[in-house]
Amino acid sequence: MLADFWGAEFVPLTLPPLVIATLAALTCALPGNFLILRRQAMLGDAMSHVVLPGIVAAYLLTGSAATPVMLAGAMAAAALSALMIEGIRRLAGTDAGVAMGITFTTLFAAGVLLLEQSGASSVHLDVEHALYGNLEGLIWFDATGWASLLDPVALAGLPPEVAGLALVLTIVAGAMWLVWRPLVMSTFDEGFARTVGIPVTLLSAGLVGLTALAAVAAFSAVGSILTIAMLICPPATARLMTDNLPAQVRLSLIFAVASAILGTLIAGYLPPLIGLPGTVSASGMIAVVSGSFLALAAVLGPHRRPRSA
Repeated sequence: MLADFWGAEFVPLTLPPLVIATLAALTCALPGNFLILRRQAMLGDAMSHVVLPGIVAAYLLTGSAATPVMLAGAMAAAALSALMIEGIRRLAGTDAGVAMGITFTTLFAAGVLLLEQSGASSVHLDVEHALYGNLEGLIWFDATGWASLLDPVALAGLPPEVAGLALVLTIVAGAMWLVWRPLVMSTFDEGFARTVGIPVTLLSAGLVGLTALAAVAAFSAVGSILTIAMLICPPATARLMTDNLPAQVRLSLIFAVASAILGTLIAGYLPPLIGLPGTVSASGMIAVVSGSFLALAAVLGPHRRPRSA
């Protein structure tokens, strides 16, 4: 019975959300390390919210809810938000955090109003989906057990989010590997980086672009709450454990994977075991687990306190 459960039910119902959550967590954690170091954590919050009006507008303009259309709309909204943030910062003379807060709350609210008034919520675009994602609905219908992992026909029926997030993860990881040294230099000493000819502004724009790409790719599957959590919590947790950047990145990826796996399994299997009806939100539970890791690191981490001068 147990073997049948872990094969016949686990593979089609639980494995796809678990893999998708893990890919989303890894994709978001990579740029999140540099957002933390640059004190731009609010940027991840902004990008994960501003995609909503872009998605709704793309549907209203095309009448299609296909993934490429939604992705194009989300990327357009992310680009608009980046321009708005910079424009508000320069014209109003505010710091970047204030500009980000104004931008993401305004655009997200506009997206909610557009969603409610346009009738787009009838095609699975709704506020709850935007916040919590749709992990539980990403079912692998063609899977019959673990043998399906070796069946090309069954693999072709995987939820498209698997391939999409895997591609975006490859792009983000490859881009960060290519610019690793100049990105590190401009992050820790922007003035010196400029003097040696490093295109600091271009690198900053590139980091914003990678953050937007990660947020857009994760948004449709896991929602804005988990996207924010994965951009910030694993890197922040790793930062409390080490002050070595390569070690921090590795630890952040470990915390991201652990949060995704534990959160997905707890959400699906713990409530019935303790007598609760149904299950809980997988995205919400992953965010809770990630936040718990951060809380533990804040209490027990070796670098939880600033060093004395």
